Formats: sequence, structure tokens, C-alpha cells
Amino acid sequence: MQAAYITATGEPENIQYGELPTPEPGPTEVLVKVGAASINPIDTYLRGGAIAMPLEFPWIPGCDLAGPVEAVGSNVTRFKPGDRVWGSNQSLFGRQGTLAEYAAVDEDWLYPTPEGESDAEAAAGALVGITAHLGLFLHGRLREGELLFVNGGTGGVGSAVVQFAKAAGATVIATVGNDEKKRHCESLGADHVLDYHSPTLDDEIQAIAESNGGIDVWWETQREPALERTVGMMKKRGRIIIMAGREARPAFPVGPFYVNDLTLVGFAMFNATPDEQRTCGEGLNAWYSDGKWKPQIGREMPLSESAAAHRLQEENTLGKQGTLSGKIVLIP
Repeated sequence: MQAAYITATGEPENIQYGELPTPEPGPTEVLVKVGAASINPIDTYLRGGAIAMPLEFPWIPGCDLAGPVEAVGSNVTRFKPGDRVWGSNQSLFGRQGTLAEYAAVDEDWLYPTPEGESDAEAAAGALVGITAHLGLFLHGRLREGELLFVNGGTGGVGSAVVQFAKAAGATVIATVGNDEKKRHCESLGADHVLDYHSPTLDDEIQAIAESNGGIDVWWETQREPALERTVGMMKKRGRIIIMAGREARPAFPVGPFYVNDLTLVGFAMFNATPDEQRTCGEGLNAWYSDGKWKPQIGREMPLSESAAAHRLQEENTLGKQGTLSGKIVLIP
């Protein structure tokens, strides 16, 4: 099979494209003919060596995939050849990734693809959708009628947060970087869309928060969170969700935090159990079928351009170039 792979961690240009053996599915594994895979920031951290996980070289990056089932292992019970599936959690903890024509995936990490959803959409929504669902409902305990704030309402995770919060009956404040993204974010359902370049941004958020008695759930996507600002805008017993910023060491306003019964939750999607993630997958499928969830694709590229795709992701994640809205999807 053709695959994108590395033989040592390093720059995006370390990614090679060529022939590797097609994997054989183990007893509990499903062999998926990859119709689409997508790129996430964690893929670039693993490839670059910023996150230490066991990698068996040649190592194939990529967490997300979607496509038809080619074959199943002897103990697989949930899928059969010909089924269309999507999933995430590959390339982690010693597993091989998805940037290849075929991938062997344990059935625990796969979900049926809803009728009408393309492989590109399903792959684009996999990690970011599961992440948003875990953060909002398992960790954030979001309820109908609450007020939520999210930075970057058109990004991979941010766009999912906006859609899921609206599906749950919340009011959503989101930030974006330009007028085009503002219109896009409004089309996703956000109630208040603010320009994060505005010199009066904090005052604008505070005014909306005060009119609602404070923010119930603050979803922080920034790598350097300003917790002093955030804590001051929260409603009593509000929840602050953090899912980025490995190197961040911000000042923390202890007094205002504890006297308002606030909760600060940090989480990583890959710590969730298969059962917890399956609950998310089932929720995503139901919302897609109901027209409440549409994964956002920012760029489609051929699998052979995986190195360029990793470079583009890094330019937007680390370089903050703002040239990408939605996910990069690679097509074998």
C-alpha cells in the first residue's frame, strides 16, 4: 500500500511517501480502506517529537480516518466487510496511524458512518467532534439555557463546540479573526460573534456575560490562557475547560476562583475510555443525521502531499497565520 511515514521524528519534510506492507487485522481489528484521513495539531507534535509516545519506525502519522471495511478479525462483532466506518485515536500509544491506503483499527475505536455523510466529512469531524463532545458534556456538564464562550469559533474544535452547544440549547459567544469567518460562525449558529482583534473585546464579552448573569462554560482554545480575565466573567459554579497550552504557566486568581465555586477542568481526548468515546460517536452520528452537525473542511489535499499538509497545520497552530478555517483532509 502507499503510505505517508517517517523513520525519525523531525520537521514536516521528514515525512516520506511510498510503499509499505498492507497491515493484517488482528482478532479484534478491522481493516479499513481509507477513503479520507485528516490532520490534527497532535499529529504534528508526535511527528516532531514534542510529545513523547512510543513510535515504531517506519511510523505512519494520523489519528482520524473514514472509509469502507475491507476485512475483519476473527473476534470482531460490530462490523462486517462493506460497512462504512469512521474513527480516531490512531497513531497514539504505539498504534500506527491513518495516512495510508489501509489501516488496521481496533473495533473499539470505530463507529458507523451515517447515511449521507462523506468519508471526508467523517474524517474531518472525528477527533475534533469527540473532543468537543467530551469537553462540553462529560467534563463541562453543559445544560440547556446556559451561556458558553469559545475562542476561535470557526476552527476545528471551535466549530464543533459552537454546533454542539447550540444543539444542546445553549447560547453561544464566539470569537473570530475577520468578517468572512464572522459570517461563517454565525451560519454555524453562534449567537454573538466578536472580533478577537478588537481593542474592546473584553468589554464586549463582559457586557454579554453581565446581561446573562455571567458565563456558565468557558471553552479555552488558546495556548496562553488569560485566567484573570476569564474568572472575572464567570457565573457562580461556572466551568472553565482547558484543552491546549502544554507549556503555559499563567497567573491564577485563586480568590475570585474559589469564592465563586468555579471549576477548572483540563482534559485530553485520548485519555477517554472507548465507552466514553463511543457515547460521543453515537451523539455525533445522531446530530449529523438531524442536520445539527456538519464537520468543517478547510482544505482537501492528496495523501501524497502529507508533508505539505503537516507544514500548513503547523503554520496555523504554532505560527497563527490564520490561513486555515476547518480541517485539512487527505485523500488517498
